[in-house]
Amino acid sequence: MVVCQGKSVLKGIAIGKIYLYEKQEYVLEQKQVADAEAEVARFEAAKETAIGQLDDLYEKALAEAGEEQAMIFDVHKMMLDDGDYLDAITGLIRSEKVNAEYAVASTGDSFSEMFASMDDDYMKARAVDIKDISERLVQNLAGNGDNGLDFTEPVIVVADDLTPSETVQMDKEKILAFVTVHGSTNSHTAILARMMNIPALIGVEMNLEDMQTGTEAVVDGFTGEFILCPEEEVKAKAQRKLD
Repeated sequence: MVVCQGKSVLKGIAIGKIYLYEKQEYVLEQKQVADAEAEVARFEAAKETAIGQLDDLYEKALAEAGEEQAMIFDVHKMMLDDGDYLDAITGLIRSEKVNAEYAVASTGDSFSEMFASMDDDYMKARAVDIKDISERLVQNLAGNGDNGLDFTEPVIVVADDLTPSETVQMDKEKILAFVTVHGSTNSHTAILARMMNIPALIGVEMNLEDMQTGTEAVVDGFTGEFILCPEEEVKAKAQRKLD
């Protein structure tokens, strides 16, 4: 039995198997392009696709978490109209004649780091939103669209971190709890977890390399404990809390 400690986002108990969510990583190369304007046009098309996707996510969040939390995705749409962000991307494409994927990823990293370095906790949490938007644009440029998460049975989702888009795309009926290494109680993902009434722990001191999908676990939102391979007595105690 292994006990890991984290911060509780929502008090509650979950008992079940974990699903280790490992984000698809894109190997982004900086490539020179002959036609910078054609590359800017590719970026603009990816942006328009993203706006449509965010509209769909807004409707899903509206149904599951309410209007206040659905506004997260309207905020994301506003970020896609942010002049500084857009000018940085298109400016990099035009000045360096680089591919749109690299320009988006590079700009996203810079803006995300800028927000993460701020003293205000709310502004720090916006770093995840910038990351979410940039990843969406890169996926669209790569022709991959949204990465939906489908589960065959209810699971405890374990991840390094989760973006609001990833959280909302999951089937609420198949999620027992969220457990992440990073994140903050002010993040949109944490807020969504609360509104969706799903127990969640963030800032959990654990090594994902030691995790394996299918491992039995207990999430205790009252104590902030994430318990892997729980002993029968621990499971029974958690079940009593659950009942």
